[in-house]
Amino acid sequence: MTGTAPARFTGGMAPGPESAPSVAPTDLRQLADHGAAARSFTGGAGPLAALDTGPGAEGTVLMVAGYTGSKEDFAPLLAPLADSGYRVVAIDQRGQFESPGPDDPARYSVAELADDVIGVARELALDAGGPVHLLGHSFGGLVTRGAVLAEPGLFRSFTLLGSGPAQLTGGRAELLDHLGPLLEAGGVQLVHETMEQLAMTDPKAQAVPAPTREFYARRFLRNSAAGLRGMADAMLAEPDRVAELKATGLPVLVAHGEADDAWMPHVQADMAQRLGARYEVIEDSIHSPAVENPPRTVAVLCDFWSSVPARA
Repeated sequence: MTGTAPARFTGGMAPGPESAPSVAPTDLRQLADHGAAARSFTGGAGPLAALDTGPGAEGTVLMVAGYTGSKEDFAPLLAPLADSGYRVVAIDQRGQFESPGPDDPARYSVAELADDVIGVARELALDAGGPVHLLGHSFGGLVTRGAVLAEPGLFRSFTLLGSGPAQLTGGRAELLDHLGPLLEAGGVQLVHETMEQLAMTDPKAQAVPAPTREFYARRFLRNSAAGLRGMADAMLAEPDRVAELKATGLPVLVAHGEADDAWMPHVQADMAQRLGARYEVIEDSIHSPAVENPPRTVAVLCDFWSSVPARA
């Protein structure tokens, strides 16, 4: 899941709890200038579209977006992180936006999606001459966790951004239950139209600049129907693997918006404690700090990465 509309399955645009901060979308968010080059990597089901900021002396970072998201969910972070010395690569997962995907929902399991991440990380680690920092947002956190558990030696650190210890529950999970009938009745187009109508009841969604809303619509309509179904199934069935992640010994950061309405803040705080992980709450943000409070997100990430020792 990601903090973009039009889909009410996504995060920051959906109405949050009454205590949620007022995140005023006064900029173009995913359309922010970033200076990164478009490129692609080889995935297990086809090419994976990416944004790449180019060489960085401080290390390489791989970022993976959440459900219905894309590489552009990290756009506001790319230039500041590059200026701080990091090479940042953000990818679409298979079936998202500019990355094609298979027509079988079973091909969107956490294990298969994690294999895609591993393939990209291997290439980046070869370029970097060592392990890379990994970040997963929301459902991307479950996917990237699978990559870490399968190949921990590829990674220098791991950041869970607005993600949780296990399957999604609560109101957002209930929304996902409506996905299958909508897809069967009218495909991605009907899902988009339905979620757009719901999102437009939210004043925050109404305040988003028109170019950004147009991007959200164009991106959502390019989602694979099989991918929407398969990723939803995966997100609703993921087991708790916190103990396995802790056993890797990898430095972990758990960070989330102060009013996260996907995996609740107390759930993420408990996960951080169980992991013995660094824990940061990003103020003035809900489920997508990268677009809701980029300066604070950049500061949290840079401080964490600079504290992580190099690995051979």
